[in-house]
Amino acid sequence: MDFTIPDDLAEFRKVVRRFVDNELLPYEDHVEEHDGLPEEVERSIKKKAVEIGLNAIGMPEEVGGAGLDVLGQVLVTEELFRALGGLAEVVPTAPSILLACDDAQRERFLLPCVTGDKQWCFALTEPDTGSDAAGIKTRAERRDGSWVINGRKRFISHGDSADFAIVFAVTHPDREKDRITAFLVERGTPGFAVGQTHKTMGHRGYRQAELVFDDCVVPAENVLGEPGHGFDIAHGGLSSGRVMTAARCLGPMARLIDEGVEWAKQRVQFGRPIADYQAIQFMLADCATDLQAARMLTYSAAWAADQGEAAKIVSAKASVAKLFASEALGRVADRVLQIFGGTGYMNETYVERAYRNARIERIWEGTSEIQRIIIARNLLKRGMFA
Repeated sequence: MDFTIPDDLAEFRKVVRRFVDNELLPYEDHVEEHDGLPEEVERSIKKKAVEIGLNAIGMPEEVGGAGLDVLGQVLVTEELFRALGGLAEVVPTAPSILLACDDAQRERFLLPCVTGDKQWCFALTEPDTGSDAAGIKTRAERRDGSWVINGRKRFISHGDSADFAIVFAVTHPDREKDRITAFLVERGTPGFAVGQTHKTMGHRGYRQAELVFDDCVVPAENVLGEPGHGFDIAHGGLSSGRVMTAARCLGPMARLIDEGVEWAKQRVQFGRPIADYQAIQFMLADCATDLQAARMLTYSAAWAADQGEAAKIVSAKASVAKLFASEALGRVADRVLQIFGGTGYMNETYVERAYRNARIERIWEGTSEIQRIIIARNLLKRGMFA
């Protein structure tokens, strides 16, 4: 495996680091206190992100994206998520599923997401279905040439502010497969409403909302892909989503370790910096080991995807990376908070915020238990993957 970073990407990482330091970190206190940014600040951040080419980094260049390969996306994401998630998520993105848009849909949905002019949300999870995505109960029926959607979605990131939702609904309930269709449902469509906005444990500014569909009429031209094949076009993004979740864990780990090292050097107890004590040194060493292992697993999964390895192998490696990195972040946050002692328990510290934020990484994009199932099934069917 060759993880050599090209010169242009190394320079871009430096640009992203400056962007994070200058445009994101100064607003962390505001996001924590107000659960969001002023509209003018958010617009300014999006504009500057587009100016430096940080928007839609995984999208092909022909649609306005940066065209980075998966490993490149991982490296940039690692830098970006040194900032709190509620700020890093302000940077415009476009999900790979939107590449299934036809020409008209590209103009209305894909391209405005790439430029930051529109916000999307991914509406799959429901009150009774989380990990069991195939068990969704939202239905869509054909009526007079359109589709009528009924159901509820919850825990939808950006659901309260999105310009449109990518909604998954059962359209062919009598089939064993090819049952679910993806729809592009625009804000303001009659019968589509935002319900409860959930208060969460962490990630202030990255809000989760409930979406309600009550006889919501969606024109046939808003079907994404082919009817009944919603999961087909979504499935290709699952592995990359897990790899990017792992990448989002690397930035916080690195920042936590940096802060833990600095605190240990300056905090004096019993006449000596606590960095002199072996108990503290061991915690820092374990943190560094967790970060290095998480990086290598994440880079390896990304490299496998870029090399075109078999989808099942990439899926297994992505699950390993997501499982390890998300759990490693929890361990690192816990150790660094212990190093900080009572100070780390205070809300104004990054350590306390990172500790709260870390917990969701073991849940979304597939829980740790789901990742273990995927890994074990691959192991039992194919043996240990290379």
